[in-house]
Amino acid sequence: MIEYFKYTLSNGLRVVVHTDKTTPMVAVNLLYDVGARDEAPDKTGFAHLFEHLMFGGTRNIPSYDTPVQNVGGENNAWTSNDFTNYYVTLPATNLETAFWLEADRMNELDFSEKSLEVQRKVVIEEFKQRYLNQPYGDIPLLIRDLAYKVHPYKWPTIGKDIKHIEQATLEDVKEFFYRHYAPNNAVLSVSGNVQPQEAFRLAEKWFGSLKPRQIQERKLPLEPVQTEARHLTVERDVPAPMIHMVFHNGSRTDQDFYANDLLSDILSNGPSARLFQSLIKEQRLFSDVNAYIAGDRDPGLFTVTGRLMPEVSMENAENAILRELNILANEGPGDYELQKVKNKIESNLVFGEIHYLNKAMNLAQFELLGDAEEINREPEHYRAVTVGDVKTVAQKVFAPENCSTLYYLPKK
Repeated sequence: MIEYFKYTLSNGLRVVVHTDKTTPMVAVNLLYDVGARDEAPDKTGFAHLFEHLMFGGTRNIPSYDTPVQNVGGENNAWTSNDFTNYYVTLPATNLETAFWLEADRMNELDFSEKSLEVQRKVVIEEFKQRYLNQPYGDIPLLIRDLAYKVHPYKWPTIGKDIKHIEQATLEDVKEFFYRHYAPNNAVLSVSGNVQPQEAFRLAEKWFGSLKPRQIQERKLPLEPVQTEARHLTVERDVPAPMIHMVFHNGSRTDQDFYANDLLSDILSNGPSARLFQSLIKEQRLFSDVNAYIAGDRDPGLFTVTGRLMPEVSMENAENAILRELNILANEGPGDYELQKVKNKIESNLVFGEIHYLNKAMNLAQFELLGDAEEINREPEHYRAVTVGDVKTVAQKVFAPENCSTLYYLPKK
């Protein structure tokens, strides 16, 4: 059970604080309610670009990293389709430095052509290294475009076309910042050796004077129900063929998220899981196989992927996967099998709460999703899932018409 305290500033910034006296450190985590799904189809990759621009300095503080390092701290950030997250870890005695830095760059960046050009080059190089010049790197680009027709999950966080970043203007960047970066569009979470009232005082001191901004209501297109199976075959310079299958499923806040999560673990969490035992150990069709869910805020994807052994045809590999999915959908898991993955998840939840940074990030995400208290309800949600729940979810998700399949073949 994580004890926390909440406070909301007059400008709309939500503050969540957890005290952990077992560490001399503290984590300050700022989660913005903006991700790749908030981008225009012709200007993708902006949320991720901003993850980099936010470290480019402001008019008051030319270098973000230098003050952090001077007080013995570390910082980083990540972007998803739903969120952009920034965090600082530092000795608790230097806590105020993090508040000062985060408030300053929330207010305004040092927008300049030079800063934009520097970060543009970094992002373009990352795009090339991770997606274009790496074996199997373009799978996220291909599979999302195959599975989604209208929803902005159609492109990955990096963007769908490198040209969108190459052609980004300073005005484009400013408009994106002022539309999304604001106290009333963020959650500030603090975890570590800090008292709640001290964190609230610092939040008022440094963030209280920032003005809220006009945040437009999010109106994303609803992805229509998929009514027929989709297939795509590509050839690339890779050593072995891969199959990538995705099925539409629910969102992170749906009640059946927990059954979906357990379903993916039954299939592929560890060497005793079904896909490993059947497809790798017994039938020797794959060198590796995996299943996982996205956990997105909007309805996301249930993914099953595998790398084929030599001489195994793609059709045989696909049929073997489908057989395993159908068996689970028709028969459901065994009681022991389900309890085993529940125990694993609960253990991971407990160990995940040990580190103060994990608690800061998780508290922020649950608060932004609706209620920080959900962090303490997670174990009971998983415990409540029954064999029948998993079977029902499997039948719904693994419907043949709900599947999009990518054949990723080596060049002949």
